[in-house]
Amino acid sequence: MFFTKKEKKKGYDRENRRPVIRCSICTGEKVAGFQDLHTMAFQEVMLIRNEADLRDFRRQYAIDEDIPTIY
Repeated sequence: MFFTKKEKKKGYDRENRRPVIRCSICTGEKVAGFQDLHTMAFQEVMLIRNEADLRDFRRQYAIDEDIPTIY
């Protein structure tokens, strides 16, 4: 009641990775994660079901810029 748990910000390598949302062409399923800029490999972090999930992803990793979508 008096004390709240502080949420830790998670980090990522901003020089070698960029945040992206991968969207399935067939089902429309969206997954947020990070894409390696050198190998273009994608690392999944969380499933995006609605705007609240996207806001949580942005807040957890302190992302302010627009996140591109890849298919």
